[in-house]
Amino acid sequence: MVCADEGLATRMAEPGSKPRRYGALELIQTVVDPGSWVGWDGPPAEVAAPGSAYAAELAEAAIRSGTDEAIITGEATLKGRRIAVVAGEFRFLAGSIGVVAAERIVLAFERAQREGLPVFAAPSSGGTRMQEGTLAFLGMVKISAAVSAFKEAGLPYVVYLRHPTTGGVFASWGSLGHVTVAEPGALVGFLGPRVFEALYGHPFPEGVQTSENLHEHGLIDAVLPVEGLRDIAHTTLNLLVAPREEHPEVFELPREPLPDIPAWESITRSRRAERPSVRALLKLGATDVIPLHGTNQGEYDPALMLALARFGGAACVVLGQNRRGQSVERPLTPSGLRAARRGIRLAHELKLPLVSVIDTAGAALSKEAEEGGLAGEIARCLSELVMLDAPTICVLLGEGTGGGALALLPADKVICAQHSWLSPLPPEGAAAILYRDPTRAPELAAAQGVRSVDLLNNGIVDRVVAEQPDAADEPEAFCRRLSHVLQYELAKLLTQDPQDRLAVRLARYRHLG
Repeated sequence: MVCADEGLATRMAEPGSKPRRYGALELIQTVVDPGSWVGWDGPPAEVAAPGSAYAAELAEAAIRSGTDEAIITGEATLKGRRIAVVAGEFRFLAGSIGVVAAERIVLAFERAQREGLPVFAAPSSGGTRMQEGTLAFLGMVKISAAVSAFKEAGLPYVVYLRHPTTGGVFASWGSLGHVTVAEPGALVGFLGPRVFEALYGHPFPEGVQTSENLHEHGLIDAVLPVEGLRDIAHTTLNLLVAPREEHPEVFELPREPLPDIPAWESITRSRRAERPSVRALLKLGATDVIPLHGTNQGEYDPALMLALARFGGAACVVLGQNRRGQSVERPLTPSGLRAARRGIRLAHELKLPLVSVIDTAGAALSKEAEEGGLAGEIARCLSELVMLDAPTICVLLGEGTGGGALALLPADKVICAQHSWLSPLPPEGAAAILYRDPTRAPELAAAQGVRSVDLLNNGIVDRVVAEQPDAADEPEAFCRRLSHVLQYELAKLLTQDPQDRLAVRLARYRHLG
C-alpha cells in the first residue's frame, strides 16, 4: 500500500545518485512477470531505399540497440494480470518515431482495445524521425486518435516517461495517460534543448525540462525510479480496471441516533486544527492509495487532493479539499477546481465511482482568482458532476463555505460528518450582511439550517456519521466509521443501473427546495 502522506513522488533516487537508464526490453523484463513477455511486432516494412545512407543507419541502429525499430510492443502479465506494453528504445536512432514505429503504436492500441487490455507505455524518444520528414510527423495524429479511441472504450492507460522524452512523443501518446509518472532526473519536454539552442542561439534555461520540475508544476503525477515501478504499476492498474471486475458485496448498515447539537457548536468544532483531513481519511480509512498530482496541464493547488483509492472492495477516484493545504493567505484557487475536474474526467473515462470531499473555509477572493476564472470553474464542476455517468458520493467532512464547497456537492449520495456544515458564506460574513454585526453569527447559523441534522431533514444529505463527541479527538475511529459508510454506499451504487441512477440524481436536485 502507498499511503496518502507518502505520495508517489517520495519514491525517488537518493540525492546526488545517477539513475540507471534501462533499454526497452530490459525495462519490460524488470516490470513484468518473468517469462511472460510475448512480442506483437512483425518484421518492419522497408522505408529506406536499398543501399541508401538511411538504410545503413537503420541497419547500424538495429545492431547497436538489439531491436529492429525504435518501438517494441507486446503483452505480458504483471503479478498475474494480462497487460499490453508499448516501449521506446532510445538507442535506435534516438528513439525517433517514423512510419513503422507509429504504425506499431497504433496497432498495439487497437489490439489492446479489441482484447480489453490495459496499456502500460514507456516512451523514450527525441521525437519525430527527421529522415522521414512530414509523413512521419503526421503519425502523431493517428497515434493520438488510436489512444483516444482506446480511452473512450473505458480502458486504462498508464505512462512511464523515461529519459529523454521530447518532441512529438511527449506531445502525443506521452501526455495522454490516465496516470503519468517519470524517471528521476529525466529530460522531459516539447522542444529538445539542442534544437532550441540551434534555433535561438542560446541554451534553454536549466532545470525546466526535468521530471521533478514537471511534477512540481502539476504536469505529471510522480517521479519514480524503475525499481519501484512494478509494485506501483500493479496497484494502479488494479484500481483502474476495477469497474470491469466483480462488484463488492452489499452489507447492512444501521443508522445511528444523533444528539441535538447547536449549529454554532458544530461550526466551532469543524474549525479545530486537529480535525482529520481528506489525507487522514485516505490514510486511515482506505487502501491501495495512489496520489495523483495537479491538473496534468501545468497547475497544482495544495488545497485540492486527488487520488485513486479503494474503500473495502470498491475502487474509486477521490477528490477532496485538503484543510492542511489551505489558509487565509492560501485558499482554494481555480487551479484546485481544475484539478477536481481532472478527477471527474478520470471517473467518466474509466467508469470509476467518484468520491468528492468538501472541507473548505471558502475559495479565493482575489484579482488572481477572478482572472483565473473561479466562477466558471465552479459552474463547470457543478455541471460535470451533476451529469457524470459514474456513481458519485460526496462527503461533507468539515467546513462547507460558499461556491468552493458547493462545486463538489452534486452526487448520488451525500454523507455528512456530524459537525460538518454547509452555508453560502461563513456565518460571520452572513451576519455582517444582514445585521452589520458579525457577532450575531451563532444566531444566524441556527436560522439558516447549516448543520448536519438540518441538512438531513431538508434532503440535502442522506446520512450523518456520528462524532463521539468530536472527530478531532478520535480521528482514527472516526475515519474508520466514515470509511465503513463509504464502503456500504459505494457497494449499493455499483449495483444500480447507470441510467436509473442518473435519473434519480437529476430528480433529486430538480425537486430540492
